[in-house]
Amino acid sequence: MTLRLAIFDVDGTLVDSQATIVACMQAAFAAEGLPEPTPEAVRRIVGLTLPLATAELLGEPDPIRAERLAERYKEAFFAARARPDFEEPLFPGAREVLEVLAAEGWLLGVATGKAMRGLRAVLERHGLEGRFATLQTSDRHPSKPHPAMIEAALAETGCRPEHALMVGDTTFDILMARAAGVAPIGVAWGNHPTRELEAAGAERILARFEELLEHVGARSAASLAV
Repeated sequence: MTLRLAIFDVDGTLVDSQATIVACMQAAFAAEGLPEPTPEAVRRIVGLTLPLATAELLGEPDPIRAERLAERYKEAFFAARARPDFEEPLFPGAREVLEVLAAEGWLLGVATGKAMRGLRAVLERHGLEGRFATLQTSDRHPSKPHPAMIEAALAETGCRPEHALMVGDTTFDILMARAAGVAPIGVAWGNHPTRELEAAGAERILARFEELLEHVGARSAASLAV
């Protein structure tokens, strides 16, 4: 039987975390006495490893301050996650699509800019522990768009690149997929505009999560049509 692997980004693809990321990044810069980056600027760096993201937003070669900003971000995020009103919902259709793919024999994976600790917290919050065959995170690999995360996912599952796909919301995801030789699939509800995903080489842009089932020819696609 041919092994098939569907790899998913988390922030902006599976989970609607944009508001949290923007608020925590702005809090990090404010704590350092720096002008807060705009929401648009923050969305541009989602998916990069945290020190790279803060360095990009800082806009000047100051690795010590970038690292300090990264720590400030973590502090703000942990505080936000501890609040009783904290919410980062799954995007509509995400859970159902994962269930259908798994039922039809697909292996599922994650390639995310989160660290493993943060990823496991998300999976636990949404009851997705054990759903994924491979988990690849930024604390174990070079930052996207380097293909290391996808290459590790392929190695762990024994799947060949031509039988795998990567679903993500940023150009980093699309470029990573192309570098690893797997099908790059973009989503229209994430952090980077669809025109940029197309320019980066996305094979398809999903307007709804259910369209992924249609794309791969899943037998249960019709049951999730809206």
